[in-house]
Amino acid sequence: MKILLAYPEFPDTFWSFKHALKFIRKKAGAPPLGLLTVAAMLPSAWEKRLVDLNVADLTDQDLAWADYVFVSAMIVQRKSARDVIRRCKLAGVKVVAGGPLFTMEHEQFPDVDHFVLNEAETTLAPFLSDLQHGQAQHVYATTEYPDIHQTPAPLWQLANLKHYDTVSIEFCRGCCLY
Repeated sequence: MKILLAYPEFPDTFWSFKHALKFIRKKAGAPPLGLLTVAAMLPSAWEKRLVDLNVADLTDQDLAWADYVFVSAMIVQRKSARDVIRRCKLAGVKVVAGGPLFTMEHEQFPDVDHFVLNEAETTLAPFLSDLQHGQAQHVYATTEYPDIHQTPAPLWQLANLKHYDTVSIEFCRGCCLY
Protein backbone atom coordinates (compact mmCIF):
# COMPACT_ATOMS: atom_id res chain seq x y z
CA MET A 1 0.00 0.00 0.00
CA LYS A 2 1.30 3.48 -0.88
CA ILE A 3 0.28 6.24 1.52
CA LEU A 4 0.78 9.91 0.79
CA LEU A 5 0.55 12.06 3.92
CA ALA A 6 -0.51 15.55 2.84
CA TYR A 7 -0.35 18.55 5.15
CA PRO A 8 -2.31 21.56 3.85
CA GLU A 9 -0.78 24.99 3.55
CA PHE A 10 -1.25 27.62 6.22
CA PRO A 11 -2.65 30.89 4.88
CA ASP A 12 -0.67 34.06 5.45
CA THR A 13 -1.54 34.33 9.15
CA PHE A 14 0.17 34.04 12.51
CA TRP A 15 0.45 30.28 11.97
CA SER A 16 2.40 30.55 8.73
CA PHE A 17 5.30 32.74 9.94
CA LYS A 18 5.79 33.22 6.19
CA HIS A 19 7.52 36.59 6.35
CA ALA A 20 9.66 35.96 9.43
CA LEU A 21 10.91 32.59 8.15
CA LYS A 22 12.58 34.28 5.17
CA PHE A 23 15.06 35.89 7.54
CA ILE A 24 16.33 32.50 8.69
CA ARG A 25 16.00 30.77 5.29
CA LYS A 26 13.37 28.28 6.43
CA LYS A 27 10.13 27.35 4.68
CA ALA A 28 7.90 26.49 7.65
CA GLY A 29 7.81 26.74 11.41
CA ALA A 30 7.57 23.04 12.24
CA PRO A 31 6.93 19.72 10.48
CA PRO A 32 3.45 18.17 10.80
CA LEU A 33 3.88 16.28 14.05
CA GLY A 34 0.43 14.67 13.92
CA LEU A 35 0.84 13.23 10.43
CA LEU A 36 4.34 12.00 11.18
CA THR A 37 2.99 10.27 14.29
CA VAL A 38 0.14 8.71 12.29
CA ALA A 39 2.75 7.51 9.79
CA ALA A 40 4.45 5.66 12.65
CA MET A 41 1.15 3.89 13.42
CA LEU A 42 0.71 2.61 9.87
CA PRO A 43 1.95 -0.86 8.91
CA SER A 44 5.73 -0.80 8.45
CA ALA A 45 5.43 -2.66 5.12
CA TRP A 46 3.47 0.23 3.60
CA GLU A 47 5.33 2.83 1.57
CA LYS A 48 4.91 6.33 2.97
CA ARG A 49 5.68 9.81 1.70
CA LEU A 50 5.04 13.23 3.18
CA VAL A 51 4.11 16.33 1.23
CA ASP A 52 3.91 19.37 3.47
CA LEU A 53 2.39 22.06 1.28
CA ASN A 54 4.10 24.66 3.44
CA VAL A 55 7.47 23.54 2.06
CA ALA A 56 6.68 21.80 -1.26
CA ASP A 57 4.04 21.55 -3.95
CA LEU A 58 1.64 18.63 -4.23
CA THR A 59 2.28 17.27 -7.71
CA ASP A 60 0.21 15.15 -10.05
CA GLN A 61 3.01 12.57 -9.78
CA ASP A 62 2.54 12.46 -5.99
CA LEU A 63 -1.16 11.72 -6.45
CA ALA A 64 -0.56 9.15 -9.20
CA TRP A 65 1.84 7.30 -6.88
CA ALA A 66 -0.60 7.09 -3.93
CA ASP A 67 -3.22 4.48 -3.13
CA TYR A 68 -4.55 6.69 -0.32
CA VAL A 69 -3.92 10.26 0.77
CA PHE A 70 -4.05 10.90 4.50
CA VAL A 71 -4.83 14.56 5.29
CA SER A 72 -4.64 16.23 8.68
CA ALA A 73 -5.39 19.90 9.24
CA MET A 74 -6.29 22.61 11.67
CA ILE A 75 -9.24 24.91 11.05
CA VAL A 76 -6.99 27.69 9.72
CA GLN A 77 -5.92 25.27 6.94
CA ARG A 78 -9.52 24.66 5.77
CA LYS A 79 -9.15 26.24 2.30
CA SER A 80 -5.97 24.36 1.45
CA ALA A 81 -7.46 21.12 2.82
CA ARG A 82 -10.42 21.53 0.47
CA ASP A 83 -8.02 22.05 -2.43
CA VAL A 84 -6.06 18.90 -1.53
CA ILE A 85 -9.26 16.84 -1.28
CA ARG A 86 -10.52 18.22 -4.61
CA ARG A 87 -7.25 17.29 -6.33
CA CYS A 88 -7.36 13.80 -4.82
CA LYS A 89 -10.88 13.27 -6.09
CA LEU A 90 -9.93 14.48 -9.58
CA ALA A 91 -6.99 12.06 -9.54
CA GLY A 92 -9.17 9.18 -8.32
CA VAL A 93 -7.28 8.78 -5.03
CA LYS A 94 -9.15 7.90 -1.85
CA VAL A 95 -8.86 10.35 1.05
CA VAL A 96 -8.55 9.56 4.76
CA ALA A 97 -8.89 12.68 6.94
CA GLY A 98 -8.27 13.42 10.60
CA GLY A 99 -7.03 16.14 12.90
CA PRO A 100 -8.76 19.12 14.50
CA LEU A 101 -10.45 20.48 11.36
CA PHE A 102 -12.12 17.22 10.46
CA THR A 103 -12.96 16.29 14.05
CA MET A 104 -14.87 19.57 14.33
CA GLU A 105 -16.32 19.80 10.79
CA HIS A 106 -16.27 16.41 9.08
CA GLU A 107 -19.86 16.86 7.86
CA GLN A 108 -18.64 19.75 5.70
CA PHE A 109 -16.32 17.48 3.68
CA PRO A 110 -18.56 15.11 1.70
CA ASP A 111 -15.76 14.10 -0.68
CA VAL A 112 -13.62 12.48 2.03
CA ASP A 113 -13.83 8.70 1.87
CA HIS A 114 -12.91 7.95 5.50
CA PHE A 115 -12.62 10.02 8.65
CA VAL A 116 -10.33 8.92 11.49
CA LEU A 117 -11.33 11.40 14.18
CA ASN A 118 -10.37 12.33 17.72
CA GLU A 119 -7.31 10.40 18.88
CA ALA A 120 -5.62 8.28 16.20
CA GLU A 121 -4.13 5.97 18.84
CA THR A 122 -7.70 4.76 19.42
CA THR A 123 -9.42 5.20 16.05
CA LEU A 124 -6.71 4.34 13.51
CA ALA A 125 -6.31 0.64 14.40
CA PRO A 126 -10.00 -0.24 13.82
CA PHE A 127 -9.92 1.66 10.52
CA LEU A 128 -6.80 -0.19 9.37
CA SER A 129 -8.29 -3.54 10.35
CA ASP A 130 -11.53 -2.80 8.48
CA LEU A 131 -9.56 -1.51 5.48
CA GLN A 132 -7.55 -4.73 5.37
CA HIS A 133 -10.80 -6.72 5.36
CA GLY A 134 -12.40 -4.57 2.65
CA GLN A 135 -15.05 -3.11 4.95
CA ALA A 136 -13.76 0.33 5.95
CA GLN A 137 -16.47 2.57 7.35
CA HIS A 138 -16.94 6.26 6.64
CA VAL A 139 -16.36 7.57 10.19
CA TYR A 140 -14.22 6.33 13.07
CA ALA A 141 -14.53 8.34 16.28
CA THR A 142 -14.01 7.95 20.00
CA THR A 143 -14.47 9.82 23.25
CA GLU A 144 -11.49 8.03 24.83
CA TYR A 145 -8.15 9.65 25.52
CA PRO A 146 -5.30 7.16 25.17
CA ASP A 147 -2.20 7.11 27.32
CA ILE A 148 0.28 9.41 25.59
CA HIS A 149 3.07 7.13 26.77
CA GLN A 150 1.78 4.57 24.26
CA THR A 151 2.06 6.98 21.32
CA PRO A 152 4.90 6.01 18.97
CA ALA A 153 7.68 8.40 18.01
CA PRO A 154 6.96 10.27 14.77
CA LEU A 155 8.56 9.05 11.55
CA TRP A 156 10.90 12.03 11.33
CA GLN A 157 12.69 10.53 8.33
CA LEU A 158 9.68 11.41 6.14
CA ALA A 159 10.33 15.13 6.65
CA ASN A 160 13.28 17.09 5.35
CA LEU A 161 14.00 18.85 8.65
CA LYS A 162 16.31 21.43 7.07
CA HIS A 163 13.17 23.24 5.83
CA TYR A 164 11.83 23.84 9.37
CA ASP A 165 12.69 26.34 12.08
CA THR A 166 11.75 24.07 15.00
CA VAL A 167 10.77 20.51 15.75
CA SER A 168 7.93 19.95 18.20
CA ILE A 169 7.82 17.21 20.81
CA GLU A 170 4.45 16.01 22.05
CA PHE A 171 4.29 15.71 25.84
CA CYS A 172 0.58 16.24 26.50
CA ARG A 173 -2.77 16.40 24.72
CA GLY A 174 -4.00 19.60 23.11
CA CYS A 175 -2.43 22.96 23.77
CA CYS A 176 -0.48 22.56 26.98
CA LEU A 177 0.57 25.57 28.98
CA TYR A 178 3.24 24.78 31.52
